[in-house]
Amino acid sequence: MTGIPLNPIPGGRSLLFVRIEQLEYIAAVTRLGSLRRAAEELHLSQPALSETVRNLERELGVDLLERKRSGAKISDEGRELLPHIMSVLDAVDRLRGAAGDQHRVSRMVRLGTVNTATVPLVIPTVREFRASHPVTQVELVGAQQADIHRGLLDGAFDLGLVNYLRGDDMPPGFETTELLCGRPVVCVRPDSPLAAMDAVDADSLLAEPLVVMRSGYVMHRFVHRLLRGRTPSFSYSTDGAEMGKLMVAEGLGATVLPDFSVVGDPLERRGAITVRPLAGDATDVLLVLQRRHSGSVPRAVRDLHELFVRNAQAYGASPRRLTEG
Repeated sequence: MTGIPLNPIPGGRSLLFVRIEQLEYIAAVTRLGSLRRAAEELHLSQPALSETVRNLERELGVDLLERKRSGAKISDEGRELLPHIMSVLDAVDRLRGAAGDQHRVSRMVRLGTVNTATVPLVIPTVREFRASHPVTQVELVGAQQADIHRGLLDGAFDLGLVNYLRGDDMPPGFETTELLCGRPVVCVRPDSPLAAMDAVDADSLLAEPLVVMRSGYVMHRFVHRLLRGRTPSFSYSTDGAEMGKLMVAEGLGATVLPDFSVVGDPLERRGAITVRPLAGDATDVLLVLQRRHSGSVPRAVRDLHELFVRNAQAYGASPRRLTEG
């Protein structure tokens, strides 16, 4: 049984003794949002997992989880302790690694991402992270910005990739690192009438079927502002840029996305889609990396954060292949 004796409590009370497994179980329940799913992943019975967590809560004198019919999530008190729990687990991983333990427990980093960032930056970064952290899993979760923020605050996500328009207010409670700054572009098939234009104006965009992002995405807000409330000849609504690009490649219409979500995409490299700038528009679209303010960040999360920053700098410095004529 692996455990950690903590500092004695003044007044003659006994040492606080916490088992590593208990901390790992809390991390799993927090990440998965359910005692049942955590029990399945950990290969435990749900009653056994629940009792272990309750023992830890009794030892600490804190209700770490809020238990509801819909599942279990970390409580406000547990959220305050979560950075310390993750710090302990990270320290244990480092100790096991230094001791040459080849059987250390695999850890997981959860990344919430808006789909506009998925391919050109995220995939190479995750591939590089995998090479340097072979036992650490990475879980990518596509979500809207509001859901990513909630996940960061609840401890369900370690990092979040989200978009902003230049001038948007940044929410409090997060450390924000700007990775990329791009421009909105029109994404079309090479045989589209819009591809023959040097730059696409709003009137031309209105004349073609348009694939728009659902409400809740930054590019939905941008397109609404660009068109000034006018509606295109026909429109589709989709949940994220990846489906939007596929729909464009299949000839269903055009879409408006940040240039960094299209340039370098496999569909663009194969010539299935291309981009044209928007006439008269100089809006900056930002891709930022966010994490919850915390005094302690696990090493794996720090390493993935640093890889994103480094790869974003390399991507931003590479020649942009926007077609303007």
